[in-house]
Amino acid sequence: MVRHLQPRPDPLLCAALAADLDAADLRSEPLRSAWGAEADDALARGVRSPLLRAIAGRTDPLATLGRLLVLGMPQPEADVAAALPRTGVHGIESLGLGYREDGQVVPTALIRPQSFVDADGVGEWWIASDLDELALQHLDHDGVLPPDHVLGVGGASRTLASLVMPIAVERALDLGTGCGIQALLVSRHAGSVVATDISARALAYAEMNAMLAGVRNIEFRRGSMFEPVAGESFGLIVSNPPFVITPRGADVPEYEYRDGGLVGDALVEAFVREAPAHLAPGGSAQLLGNWESVGSALGLRRLESWIDPALDAWVVQRETLSPLGYAELWIRDGGTTPRDASFEPLLDAWLDDFAARGVTEIGFGYVLIRRPATAGSPVLRRFETLLQPVTSVGRAFQDGLAGHDALADGIPDVLLVAPDVTEARHHMPGQEAPSVIELRQGGGFGRTVSADPALAGFVGACDGDLTVTQIAGALADLFEVPPTELWAELEPRLRTLVTDGFLVPADEMEE
Repeated sequence: MVRHLQPRPDPLLCAALAADLDAADLRSEPLRSAWGAEADDALARGVRSPLLRAIAGRTDPLATLGRLLVLGMPQPEADVAAALPRTGVHGIESLGLGYREDGQVVPTALIRPQSFVDADGVGEWWIASDLDELALQHLDHDGVLPPDHVLGVGGASRTLASLVMPIAVERALDLGTGCGIQALLVSRHAGSVVATDISARALAYAEMNAMLAGVRNIEFRRGSMFEPVAGESFGLIVSNPPFVITPRGADVPEYEYRDGGLVGDALVEAFVREAPAHLAPGGSAQLLGNWESVGSALGLRRLESWIDPALDAWVVQRETLSPLGYAELWIRDGGTTPRDASFEPLLDAWLDDFAARGVTEIGFGYVLIRRPATAGSPVLRRFETLLQPVTSVGRAFQDGLAGHDALADGIPDVLLVAPDVTEARHHMPGQEAPSVIELRQGGGFGRTVSADPALAGFVGACDGDLTVTQIAGALADLFEVPPTELWAELEPRLRTLVTDGFLVPADEMEE
């Protein structure tokens, strides 16, 4: 059975390791080239044999470290020593990343290159984390994750990274930092970052990853929820909290990386109730979460009731699952499959818990809360379900809030069509006038809006040559309706188009 070592970050050893990894070119593209694009894609599906076939017989540093640190496979001690001349095998042991046994180095952690793209450019870091299920299955292990398991960069991490607004702030907080990837990303546009976690193991990995990346503006603190930052405020709070709803029972594993130890969706409720007290004026909190529909009370409505109505709140529900679908998803996530004897008892525990509390559905999505910069300002309250593909969500949130702010004093004088907006017209055969007009958004939330000829004409004229008043007047003349009547119809729809990013105030477009 592979040992479960505690990672021990050390600045000098991490600097040496980073230099060795750089010299070996242990990065995404060189690895993909070494074992081929098809084999690289197979690894994402949990299949590693094509990679091993592609680099069979190679003992160069890239191949050796690819097997040792990316795949989590023991490697000959001599090959590891040659691949890590600055760190040495002793350094790997001192960092708690592996140990020597029978002439081999047995890894106890993964270090994988993780590329990123944000408003500041493109980059890549090495991210250390615990061995995943695939590696454990090949290391004389049952594949079930230990309770204090620390995940690497997974789907939820990438989702949160995509929806965090790219805004510059003095201070930021990453609550429940895990391996530290969100803290690293936020550090690129924050003066300083506080990263917290209840898990000492997670904080050790997060600190190690900051050292490997050479990032020095992150402070690491241990504690639950907002206890480590009592009395402090931030311009940005991000969190991929342990929001997974888990039945409380002695026979149900409690994974620190996903389970906050509370009943139902109480952890998400606690976050959205407590976070605003730690937001500076104009500051925002963003997180991923689950929420339950209980009896006739829909999850989105329950979530809305937890958020102070004096705050901006924008919640996007991305999917919903039945209690059975939710239970199966997270039991499998812990490494237990229907072939295991413990699968059905776990399934029964989940279903019994949901039934006892009257849960009919579990929603998942994005939560954005903002403290208005000025008390008493009009607030944005949006609680919606969007199932279509989305892109650049962080930018869409930022633009939506900017649009909302711009509407505080009425419709801006000059509006421009956003560059990703297109128009589609559908005609019945033989008819000259379109039966359907749609405005479509190519990025962000990918919305489609039905438009009548007046609204379509207004949007089509938003090229910067005419003011809003001039366009509305021209349309009133064209359609032969009183200007006040046309404006009463257009004005609320224009507000929605501005908040949704179809139309942008001219001064914002210039910026």
